[in-house]
Amino acid sequence: MVTIMRDIIGILAFLVFVMLFLYNTEVLEYFGIIVPDQWLHVNTIFISILLEAFPFVLLGVFTSAFIQMFVSEETLRKVLPKHAYFGLISAALLGAVLPVCECAIIPVVRRLIKKGMPLHFGVVLMMSAPILNPIVAASTYYAFQQDLSVLYFRMGLGFILSIVIGFIIYRLFGSTNQLRWTKDGLTGAAGIRKSVRTSKVKQTFYHASDEFFDMGKYLIFGASLASIVNVFLDRTMLAALTSTEAGATGIMMGLAFIMSLCSEADAFVASSFSNQFSTTSLLAFLVFGPLLDLKNTLLYFAYFKTKFVLILMVTITVVTFGSVMLVHYLLM
Repeated sequence: MVTIMRDIIGILAFLVFVMLFLYNTEVLEYFGIIVPDQWLHVNTIFISILLEAFPFVLLGVFTSAFIQMFVSEETLRKVLPKHAYFGLISAALLGAVLPVCECAIIPVVRRLIKKGMPLHFGVVLMMSAPILNPIVAASTYYAFQQDLSVLYFRMGLGFILSIVIGFIIYRLFGSTNQLRWTKDGLTGAAGIRKSVRTSKVKQTFYHASDEFFDMGKYLIFGASLASIVNVFLDRTMLAALTSTEAGATGIMMGLAFIMSLCSEADAFVASSFSNQFSTTSLLAFLVFGPLLDLKNTLLYFAYFKTKFVLILMVTITVVTFGSVMLVHYLLM
């Protein structure tokens, strides 16, 4: 019954997305419906967030499904570093070559943890991939060609912070299992389908479709919240709070969380703030957003235990703010 309800919710969410994508002001006027311009703007931002995120979500769920079907636990045990601390660097370097954003990496890491990857290695991978991957580096380069220090600091901080956050999580949680297991995850549809004699390619598509609908509803809800806050947030009030470097940095971190941009595109938005905010606060925006925003927070809560997610959120926030301010006072 739960599986059927989940599928119905996923299909309804997809239909709502299609309807929102197709409707326009002419259709509304034909039916005599008057919608304020602000809510039309909400819809525009909502659609843009989804269109940005969906290709990378698809990449993530198919990568996750591929790992499920073709990477065995034994193989993972052989390739993973044995040392709890030195392995953090390897995990960060692995994140640097994965072309996935903050949404796509979460199902990949969940699958790897289920396969036997230590929790803290998975956390490093979730932190490093959205910042260090080649697509993000290229977009940041093009957005800040006039000031490449932003690119260098973003890549450097992303690498260091992912290792520091992974180290803290290891010290707090060790090798304990923090995944939120569901009945479907243990005995659900995927397991039933596996019992049917089908090729591994078909099973990969089955796993990917299950994960896509499971993840999609959280993404749609997160995009809805982000688009509403984006439109109704008072920008003039924010500008009044940027008199200090710490205040401006905090404001930009808050904006990064609320706006929920994909890391492949956030550099262009950040560059548009160059005349209003300092380089330090822009750096905070570019580092914090890929690590923690509205939409991936919902995914964290969906896939990991509540206590773990809350501690992870506090850790990311404190470490990012502290490191950016340290960079400002020492290097800028």
